[in-house]
Amino acid sequence: MSRTIPDKRSFYIDGAWVAPVRAHDLDVIDPSTEEAVAVISLGNQDDTDKAVAAAKAAFPAWSRSEPAERLALVERILSIYQRRADEMAAAISLEMGAPKDMALTSQTAAGTGHIRNFIEAFRHFEFIRPLGPHAPTSMVAFEPVGVVGLITPWNWPMNQVTLKVIPALLGGNCSVLKPSEIAPLSSMLFAEIMDEAGVPSGVFNLVNGDGSGVGTQLSTHPDVDMISFTGSTRAGIAITKAAADTLKKVVLELGGKGANLIFADADADAVARGTRHCFNNSGQSCNAPTRMFVERPVYEEAVATAAEIARNTKVASADQPGRHIGPVVSKTQWDKIQGLIQAGIDEGARLVAGGTGLPEGVNRGYFVRPTVFADVSNDMTIARQEIFGPVLSIIPFDTEEDAVAMANDTIYGLTNYVQTSDGARRNRLARQLRAGMVETNGESLGAGSAFGGVKASGRAREGGIMGLEEFMDSKQISGWSR
Repeated sequence: MSRTIPDKRSFYIDGAWVAPVRAHDLDVIDPSTEEAVAVISLGNQDDTDKAVAAAKAAFPAWSRSEPAERLALVERILSIYQRRADEMAAAISLEMGAPKDMALTSQTAAGTGHIRNFIEAFRHFEFIRPLGPHAPTSMVAFEPVGVVGLITPWNWPMNQVTLKVIPALLGGNCSVLKPSEIAPLSSMLFAEIMDEAGVPSGVFNLVNGDGSGVGTQLSTHPDVDMISFTGSTRAGIAITKAAADTLKKVVLELGGKGANLIFADADADAVARGTRHCFNNSGQSCNAPTRMFVERPVYEEAVATAAEIARNTKVASADQPGRHIGPVVSKTQWDKIQGLIQAGIDEGARLVAGGTGLPEGVNRGYFVRPTVFADVSNDMTIARQEIFGPVLSIIPFDTEEDAVAMANDTIYGLTNYVQTSDGARRNRLARQLRAGMVETNGESLGAGSAFGGVKASGRAREGGIMGLEEFMDSKQISGWSR
């Protein structure tokens, strides 16, 4: 008996769900079962052009709308998003393999948190500000960029969608969203939420597609004023080159290879906390602390602790409740991770937990064994490349200077971590580490902090006041009448 696969081929353009100009079907795969769970269509140039034209037509009115109107709209979006949170979690779990409990409490909740933080930041946002007391009639005005193309990844779908759509909307822009074609179902549900909230026609549009298709079409489109992209460094470079001819604003949030510096005076849970953080979301987080640098007096103890955490980390299907990690998102990702684990073995790192192949008792799905390597050198492949799987590399160090030098010896610069009871050392290292974010002693960044990096991690600043400013241009004005 054949199974009917849900039809999700439509795009959301100009306030309505519309059929693609020409169908180009793609199955959405459940990574826990390797079975198709929906069919979408990949857009082509005609679909992209329609969405961009709708956004362009809507921009004059929306850019002149009152901030209070935009704020009220986002408050409605938040209310509907919270009401449909269970649906959103189910979609995320199905499309990218986040365990059902984690999909609700972390994945979906990330969207809730970002929308709330943007609402709070927007309440205090000054669209026209004095330049300073030295120039009493000079002002700085913040104004919408225009039509923005938003390209989001599969690993934290609503985290990234809300970090882009909401500030674009509040800033007075009109947008075209291209979610990952691997995990599009949550974004299509988000489009339903936007429609229910009463977003004016053309202000928000969604076209499914891949990077070489709709992604490139948005990046090169002459009527798109800005691209905001989250994904791999390789793709970010390609988008930058594609966008150059039209001189649009390009904002990139890219990969990472987070360093976690653990000193002998760190708290007792530092190693276990760092290992669990590395494995969270099956290792599919750009800010994962995948390189653990441990001061030599506590190195072997740390290796044993991390190995035990890995062996006790349960791997199970995303539809099961409880605390476990699910599959990685696709066969392509699984194959890449297996190759990198093998590279670690071949290059002489000491495998203390996990390894290649499926976990014991698993015969289908893209599941990876939680893996820990010890005695890693910072020039090994597993220490250089972003693995994007549950793989931890542990590296010993003798001095603070050595730890900083090795942590900074990477093309990436997203999030680094420091674990020490010495407050002066924490402050000192936080300034010396080359990264957009530094978290110390397990303390998360404060609400409204900007997320973003430096170097090959891109230089986006997403979230809070800085995240609102990313979606605006500044205008300098003299002779302001008071």
